[in-house]
Amino acid sequence: MSVTLRVAGTASGPELELRCWRLDDVPALLDAHRDPGLRSRVRQPLTTPAEARRWIDGNRQAWAAGRSFSFAVCQPAADDNRLVACVVLKNVLPGRLGAEVGYWTAAAARGRGVAPRALTAVTDWAFTRFAATGLSHLELLHQVDNPASCRVAEKTGYDFVEVLPARPPFPLDGHRHVRRFTPR
Repeated sequence: MSVTLRVAGTASGPELELRCWRLDDVPALLDAHRDPGLRSRVRQPLTTPAEARRWIDGNRQAWAAGRSFSFAVCQPAADDNRLVACVVLKNVLPGRLGAEVGYWTAAAARGRGVAPRALTAVTDWAFTRFAATGLSHLELLHQVDNPASCRVAEKTGYDFVEVLPARPPFPLDGHRHVRRFTPR
């Protein structure tokens, strides 16, 4: 299954295309992972082409298995389809009420509304695709030292629910935000 989501441009943000990861994304993925800010927020920063290829292959396998859906977020109108972010829907299981979303934004794209718009697109897609199989809510988790993620959660309708105690591999307490499915 292959899905491409399109998000129209706005006065403050570029047009976005969300699609499955491809092996030709390796150079852009490695470039994004060179950013110290991103490296400090991801569990396993990617440093070599082999690591990036394995990561992409793993995401494609998870997509094919229907349990995790990682989207490369690109800006198609500029710089030959430039990678600007990643949004993932994970822990999707039939009959399970909740799943988790996560994301990162490339350094050059931060502060331009990319994360909220891409997260909204994936959230809407997830509820459209999986509500009939029992999905009722999505969780967004982040460490307490990441106020930008709190702002993204608020902008996209994810309500703050609680502080979670630190546990490996995360050294700090975290925030849990939840967005519930509301039928239209």
